[in-house]
Amino acid sequence: MRHRQTRSPMQVLIHEMGKFGLVGGVCYAIDFLVSNLCHTLLGMGPLSAKTVSTVIAATFSYIGNRQWSFNHRARTGLRREYTLFVILNTVGLLIALGCLGFARYVLDLRGVLAFNLFGNVIGTGLGTVFRFWAYKKWVFLHPDDPKAVVNNGAGQENSRPVPEHAGRI
Repeated sequence: MRHRQTRSPMQVLIHEMGKFGLVGGVCYAIDFLVSNLCHTLLGMGPLSAKTVSTVIAATFSYIGNRQWSFNHRARTGLRREYTLFVILNTVGLLIALGCLGFARYVLDLRGVLAFNLFGNVIGTGLGTVFRFWAYKKWVFLHPDDPKAVVNNGAGQENSRPVPEHAGRI
């Protein structure tokens, strides 16, 4: 007989944060490389370069977070999840653009160092804290959340059950 281990809420949180951090690290590298490629090599403006890089990184982020970081949470449908994911990543992008715009247009900092510090370190860092909280609250739901039960289109309600070892938050 196999012993089932239930994780404490803190263990689940640490586990989610670790996976979210690894996915985020990969996506940060994508964001950093694409934004610098667009801005320095292709000559795009800083806000346009950051927008393009964030869209690309966010697509990879959704796949990694849905399939790995939060795969133990309820599935509420691709359309619902991805729509919310895009909205929340837009807010995260606005946070990064706000930091970048402040540096560029208020402080008049125009170098590559300022672009990376304000856009890719401060802006992305603040946006990441927001996204982790928002994904758990609105996108990748706990199965006990009332929104976790969705209509499958055939008049039946269902959601993906959470393995018992995942614990509860």
